[in-house]
Amino acid sequence: MNEIRLFMSQPRNTRILLLTTLLYSFVLPVIDIFVAAYIMRNSSDVGRVVAYQLMVYSGIPVTFLINGFLLKVVKPNILYAFGMLLSGISMLVMTSLPTLDFLGIAVAGFIMGLSFGFFWANRDFLVLICTTDSNRNYYYGLETFFNTVTLVIVPVCIGWFIEKSESLRWVDSVNEAYHYVIYCVIAITVIASFIINRGAYQVTGNSRFVYFRNDPLWNRMLVVAACKGMVQGFIVTAPAMLIMKFVGEEGALGTMQSISALVTAILMYFMGKLTKPSDRTKIYFVSTLLFFAGSMIDSVFMNATAVIIFLLMMIVARPMFDLAYFPIQMQVIDYLKAKENRSGYSYIFSHECGLYGGRLFGCGLFIVITYTISETAALIYTLPIVTFIQMMSLIMVRRITGKIASEDVIQNNTITNEAV
Repeated sequence: MNEIRLFMSQPRNTRILLLTTLLYSFVLPVIDIFVAAYIMRNSSDVGRVVAYQLMVYSGIPVTFLINGFLLKVVKPNILYAFGMLLSGISMLVMTSLPTLDFLGIAVAGFIMGLSFGFFWANRDFLVLICTTDSNRNYYYGLETFFNTVTLVIVPVCIGWFIEKSESLRWVDSVNEAYHYVIYCVIAITVIASFIINRGAYQVTGNSRFVYFRNDPLWNRMLVVAACKGMVQGFIVTAPAMLIMKFVGEEGALGTMQSISALVTAILMYFMGKLTKPSDRTKIYFVSTLLFFAGSMIDSVFMNATAVIIFLLMMIVARPMFDLAYFPIQMQVIDYLKAKENRSGYSYIFSHECGLYGGRLFGCGLFIVITYTISETAALIYTLPIVTFIQMMSLIMVRRITGKIASEDVIQNNTITNEAV
């Protein structure tokens, strides 16, 4: 009952956003895991998986730019709903292609990038305007709890459905089973779109959102964003590539993603509820250390057991990282928005450009190693490189949070002196 009262104490728009997130969390594992598995099944080429992901990431900043202009006349919740609907449509387009050549993968990936762009741009903007620094640990803790619980339910259910559909002859082909999964995804996005449009949100008006000169503090945040982007592409595609290559079929893929996720979900909820803003750098360090350690174990041994250990560590590290990273990002935006008198969306757009720079480097490095050396070499070397760089970004994170903390102390002292 206490948890329900805590949830109901949040502003109405925040509750609506969280409920929408809960529904869409059933879609994200399908996008993250089984799209890559579908490409692997139909092409057996990890290079195409990463190429698809690179096209997804290329579509996102383009959409962030378009979205910035649309926000001047369209409410963010409407654009958010459109992004959710488009994600299901883009999966349907890809699974309907007669052959998975590079052109088809590029088109499907770019459409998915457009859907992600509308989804993430408006999701981040809605979080920014619906929460404050005091309740963001709770918000992201609960959101992470939703996402992690669905990682327990969705992968194992869909993975075994795909395998059993083929073995028990429920469908004519395994690709038909993928179509049924996507129809369910589209139905969920329709319901989630209806819920988010129950909120009361406003257009931004004629606010400028493209800037080429930034405060030094924001430039540091962009460096951290680039480090996150380098790892992000592999966190999405690596599980599918590694399991399909070293462990087995989609059923094993789903089971591996579900192991330990329930415990992690409960841990993330209570971390979000009980931790303070000052704990974020500690959580950031632990999560990046887990990423790096897991990737090193996987790269050194490169067998089924190492893959399972890497996945278990990643299942814990990924939500921990998000729990630390997103509130830090929003805190910096709050601080600079007041200091520079810029639109909050301008920082969200700029941040996405920083992420894209990192994604381009990480995915590009993987593709270059794959086609100049081998797939195995790419899997061995790329992950440790990018996860180590991400771990080192803690130095920049500490400088960012330290700067904001020192400014807050100065401001509080000024207010106290003025009162005296």
